[in-house]
Amino acid sequence: MQLDKIRGRELEQLFEAVLALETMEDCYLFFDDLCTVNEMKSMAQRLEVARMLREKQTYSQIEEETGASTATISRVKRCLNYGNGGYLAALERLIPKQK
Repeated sequence: MQLDKIRGRELEQLFEAVLALETMEDCYLFFDDLCTVNEMKSMAQRLEVARMLREKQTYSQIEEETGASTATISRVKRCLNYGNGGYLAALERLIPKQK
């Protein structure tokens, strides 16, 4: 796992802080302070790309709808196929909320 290289107190504190957020408004406030707008847009885009790949949409459809580069789409696809399952776990938990 890539994060093993930076595992430690500070990263655990960050994850604990995210897990402690209770509302959507809490998330907006925290991430607005923590990240730049571009960082947030990039993370949201990658999650959307993962969702679309999971639904078997084509690169051209994904590129057109999200504006993601083919390099970003390829990287997300590689993570979906050979990663740690983080995207899939998050998407599985989102599905009931989106219905």
